Amino acid sequence: MSEQNPIPRVVSSSVVYAGHLFDVDLDILAMPNGTEARREIIKHPGAVCMVPVTAKGDLLLVTQYRHAAGKRLLELPAGTLETDEDPGVAAVRELQEEVGMRPGRVESIGGFFVAPGYTTEYIHLFICDDLRVDPLDGDDDEDIEVHTLSLEEAIAGIEAGTIVDGKSVIGLLRYARLIHR
Repeated sequence: MSEQNPIPRVVSSSVVYAGHLFDVDLDILAMPNGTEARREIIKHPGAVCMVPVTAKGDLLLVTQYRHAAGKRLLELPAGTLETDEDPGVAAVRELQEEVGMRPGRVESIGGFFVAPGYTTEYIHLFICDDLRVDPLDGDDDEDIEVHTLSLEEAIAGIEAGTIVDGKSVIGLLRYARLIHR
């Protein structure tokens, strides 16, 4: 892929909101054509999303209340990276917190930008297997229930609209493609 147009120059950047999980910056850009553009950017430390696979080949998903969606969602376990945390280390920690299992093997299967038009958030995807019970305390404000599904049930959930969050759809479909090669 070649760059035909130069990258806009940042004229100024200021934090307009500093929050617990992310900040919002207002950037003023000098565009290559000479115009000025304003961009609000959610600065996020990144996250991990795990596809936990049991010894039987089933998958562990979770339900939890998602306030922005206004309901509980069925999704793959995931979590936010701590400052300078290695994503593989975060995947182990988050899996212990969310499903009470420690993986013996953690394999990266890539990642993706959530919405590069307005956020820096990048989610690292992992397959986690060789699971053993080894829970860590989760966050006080989490209300998580663990569910076991076959891969076929999870794919059917995507098709039926019961699994609707992007990280879970991407993670499950990428996992399905990898194991069916």
